[in-house]
Amino acid sequence: MVDRRDDVNWCALFHAMGPASDTPRHLAALLGDDVEAFVEGYTHLWSTTLRREGKAWPATAPTALLVAELLDNPQLGPDDPSLGDAMLAYLYAVGVAADLGDQASGVRTQVRDRATELSEWTSAYLSACADDRAEMWHDGTGLGELVLDEAALACFDLAPLLLRRVLPHLASERAGRRRCAAAAVGSLARHATASAQVHSLREQLTSMAWAASSSSYEAATILISIGHLGGDTRPWLADPHAGVRACAALAPGLTGDDTAGRLRRELACSPGVFTESFGDMAPPLQFQFKPYQDLLTPVGPQRVDDADKPLPHASA
Repeated sequence: MVDRRDDVNWCALFHAMGPASDTPRHLAALLGDDVEAFVEGYTHLWSTTLRREGKAWPATAPTALLVAELLDNPQLGPDDPSLGDAMLAYLYAVGVAADLGDQASGVRTQVRDRATELSEWTSAYLSACADDRAEMWHDGTGLGELVLDEAALACFDLAPLLLRRVLPHLASERAGRRRCAAAAVGSLARHATASAQVHSLREQLTSMAWAASSSSYEAATILISIGHLGGDTRPWLADPHAGVRACAALAPGLTGDDTAGRLRRELACSPGVFTESFGDMAPPLQFQFKPYQDLLTPVGPQRVDDADKPLPHASA
């Protein structure tokens, strides 16, 4: 990790708080014995290197590369194996930020055509004070948003490498590790370069979901990933667990399925039932990020003229 950390020109990147020159120090603290520095590093990872809505900053891709290095580092939480789970959760979030789909080529063209302007805007942003940086987002050039699109593109290009680092953790002996790895695979394998792997990954995740029948929480998390990759989650629409049924119903491939539509409407109108179905545990990892996060906000009574049409909230 140290070698990769020093390969990056962090002073040319920024995150939520400005120049990212402090990021390598915070990441290194995750392997140290200083408790206070560790807490600051962990907070920095989640609240500073990712945007609040789960999108990328320019510092996100190189940070994700170092986080992938941390996955197998024995110095990371030797007494707390859940820290490895948290690193996988971070890579899930990076996969969400990287999901440009068919927009990637268009973004790449824009970034190439305006490369000089982007470089100049970034240099000015890095040297500006906090107030001036805030104003630069509204300067009318659109360069700020394109810089963020370029950051997402960097994550997009990194996704295949991150996926390779995540895959071995699907076979972990720890349920938490398998669960977080499955979530990360569900977002990272949406990259076009993973198309040849998707079929086998769907089969592996499906086998994991059946094997997790005694753990509704694990099964629900895996089912969302199966849906991400175009898998068939219909067998779980009749599961006795409300949370598992709902997660199965969210698969994009079931948009026209009557049973899935009814379950999505139930989730939109009564998210509390879904949340409570997991007992003391929070909803699956994916519900910490959009669009799933929005589904946990009650929409209140609404008139539905077409009973077969999901509520807008559930359509997300």
